[in-house]
Formats: sequence, structure tokens, C-alpha cells
Amino acid sequence: MAVGRKNYLFAGSERGAERAAAFYTLIESAKLNGLDSEAYLRDVLTRIADHPAKRLADLLPWNWTPAPPVAHAA
Repeated sequence: MAVGRKNYLFAGSERGAERAAAFYTLIESAKLNGLDSEAYLRDVLTRIADHPAKRLADLLPWNWTPAPPVAHAA
């Protein structure tokens, strides 16, 4: 937390700081729900553009299920 406190001074703007706080919240919420936070964020950021807005709650850490693996053609 102390390192973060010093880094928050360089968020660039209030909006930047709010975005950073949102990411920190998602990461810590994923950890609290027993998820690998890196895998969670990778999956959510990959899926969110095509995900229906009315179903965004499905992507929250406590509701999240990983997307099924996609078979790539050789």
C-alpha cells in the first residue's frame, strides 16, 4: 500500500486515478474470490467488447466463469 500511495501521485489526472482504482479493485476482488487475477483480467478484457451490456454482472469476479478454450485451425 505504501508503494501504491507514492505511485498514485503520478496517475496523471483524477480520471486516471479513478481508472487505476477500478483495476486495483477488480484485481483484489478476483484474489478474494480465489481466482488467478491475471487469468481473470485477460479473459474479461478479451470478452468484454462482445459481451452484452445487460449481462456485465456475469463478468464480475464472484460470477465469472472462464470462457471455453477456442480450438485454432492448424
